Amino acid sequence: MIKNKFNQKGILFWITGLSGSGKTSIAKKILPLIRKKYGPTIHLDGDALRNILNLNGYSLEERLSNSVIFTKIARHLTNQGINVVFSLVGLMNSPRAWNRKNIRKYVEIFIRSDLKKIINKDIKKIYKNKKNIVGVSIKPQFPKNPDIIIDNTFDKSLTFLGEELISKIFKVVARKKYEIK
Repeated sequence: MIKNKFNQKGILFWITGLSGSGKTSIAKKILPLIRKKYGPTIHLDGDALRNILNLNGYSLEERLSNSVIFTKIARHLTNQGINVVFSLVGLMNSPRAWNRKNIRKYVEIFIRSDLKKIINKDIKKIYKNKKNIVGVSIKPQFPKNPDIIIDNTFDKSLTFLGEELISKIFKVVARKKYEIK
């Protein structure tokens, strides 16, 4: 077992939001700070894992099936003392509930963005298709009680949003007593 800075299970930082809301970009901003403060940490991205594992389906059922795989990978890594920053759409209640029940050190982060602004920007060209898109043809199940909400209105830099998020993460982790004093 890999031992982290505190010789205990890792923390899962589960970052959800609509496609194009900035989840992965913000995750990359916080990764070095999480690693420095909490020890061995990796970033997993939903799109990258889909490609690696050849998970090509985007229907609600296929997304739910993929989320089962993703949550179990996250648990496997955190059980080995590795912190995981996981950025994915993940706007379904069941995987988040599973994480809360099965991963002791879990921080749920919601990147809240206006869908119209995201569609206007459509940086990844995701919204042209309009088929099996969460927020368009698939109704999102937004988190009701995430540990952290970051509002990305696209008028602040990703660096600013990353700094805002890391500040909130440090407070939540301390409040949940995931750190050893």
